[in-house]
Amino acid sequence: MSRVAIVGAGYYGFKPQTIDLSFQDLMFESSSRAYASIDPRKDIDAFVDCQEDMWEGIAIADEFAPEPIGGALRPTFTVAGDGLQGIAHAYMMIKSGYFDVVAVESHGKPSEIKTLQDIYRFALDPQYIRPLEPGNPLFYAGLDAVAYIKRNNVKREHLAMVAVKNKNNGLRNERASFSTKITLDEVLDSRFSIYPMSKYEIAPFSDASITFVLSSEENVRKFTDTPVWIDGIGFSTETGSGATQWHEFGRMKSMREASKMAYRVAGLDGNVDKYVDFAEVEDRFSFMEPLTVEEVMLAKEGEAHKMLEKGDFCFNGYKPINPSGGSLSMGVQLEATGLARLLEAYLQLINKAGMHQLKGVSKALVATWRGVPTYSSVVALLSA
Repeated sequence: MSRVAIVGAGYYGFKPQTIDLSFQDLMFESSSRAYASIDPRKDIDAFVDCQEDMWEGIAIADEFAPEPIGGALRPTFTVAGDGLQGIAHAYMMIKSGYFDVVAVESHGKPSEIKTLQDIYRFALDPQYIRPLEPGNPLFYAGLDAVAYIKRNNVKREHLAMVAVKNKNNGLRNERASFSTKITLDEVLDSRFSIYPMSKYEIAPFSDASITFVLSSEENVRKFTDTPVWIDGIGFSTETGSGATQWHEFGRMKSMREASKMAYRVAGLDGNVDKYVDFAEVEDRFSFMEPLTVEEVMLAKEGEAHKMLEKGDFCFNGYKPINPSGGSLSMGVQLEATGLARLLEAYLQLINKAGMHQLKGVSKALVATWRGVPTYSSVVALLSA
């Protein structure tokens, strides 16, 4: 089967608000940029769009997808999930041999959602049964954070270190609207928003659309001289409506299973750490970064916080984690959050990351989690 590569990418937004554009306009802007050297009407065989009706506030929102991404009267379908799940679908489509070039778009415009907390409450209803009425429905993430801390003897300071690292990393990144120069003491002195995390350790929301174009190996050189290869990709969903009963707090089994699948697809045996130069991983909550690093096996269980403390994950460290600033600096773009991590890894590998460009990197790991309450994860391995 043909290898699969990313041959184009475009984005628009990464702002707290984009009042001048609708979500369809965002989709058009990112797709137009991704198609700089590609004719979508002739070169692209199929289109994948990732969105969810509840976020859009429109029933059957996928009806709005084809026109702005160039898929009108062409094979177009929607994945109700994170954009990195859409990348997995496109990857499989090309691997099947029936498609040569597939575009994937995902977007989020949370600034227009007036009832964001109510959507989370509705989604979490099967977990805690509506009469509970918590003040913040994302308290669920706090339960995972507490369990992770207790199991691995992690200190409150380690979660704050993640925020300090990523908020400061984002100062180099033009897409990081929420970056700030901050110290460990400032984070530790802040009030808890969701125990045991302060506002600095919980990623805010931002508006963005991101579009990627994937191609089979035979067609890559038609579009670019700098392809980024998807060596492996894996995905997993841990639980459905029974998360409270089945979920093991403080772990992320779906992330572990997704990484195993990605490694099998990539044909990797042995130490994955030797394969990866840097990683862009889930950090919408500070505890999720070290937990993800352990679940994808870049660190042994209980060791990620020690490596963080030594500086291994810093921008110039042994294994840079989220050199872009991650979601803590760039925000959560709803279903486009995974594509934001992929975008940052892609730009690093084609040496176009700007002021936060790493030196001498050729292999990356990208990992995303769809967030409370789905426990869906996707992991991808990339090489230049």
